[in-house]
Amino acid sequence: MNSTDDEILFIGTAEAEHVEMYLKAIWHIKERNDPVKISTIAKMLHVRQPSVVQMLKKLNTKDLVEYNKAGVSLTENGERIGASMMRNSRLLEVLMDSALKVEIDEEMVCGIEHHMNKQFTDALCTMLNHPRKCPHTHDIPMGECCENKDLN
Repeated sequence: MNSTDDEILFIGTAEAEHVEMYLKAIWHIKERNDPVKISTIAKMLHVRQPSVVQMLKKLNTKDLVEYNKAGVSLTENGERIGASMMRNSRLLEVLMDSALKVEIDEEMVCGIEHHMNKQFTDALCTMLNHPRKCPHTHDIPMGECCENKDLN
């Protein structure tokens, strides 16, 4: 077997995935029209509140959130990443539930969603016929592939 036949393995960066999970959590809390509080983020992500504060400060310097005494809000970049993560996870849930007819595995969804690029996500969305709701009846953020479709 020559070297071109070798499988290529990738190690994901935990840091990038943590950032995405925080943005997704904030996006989801906002979607529920709940106030975005440190305690709510901590509970959703199963982390301690000081860890949330530390990450919010980091996200603030990366211009992904605005974090101050007034509270927490997503910047335009943070909103885009949070919506993208939510879109990925909800499309994967539709794939598991409707297309594959397997039980939704949230841990698996959380593992895969970080590795989906736009091309893959749009192809998955198109294959699933641009679903507007996930199996939990939450809205799925639309992508460019949905914009020219006559959707209900």
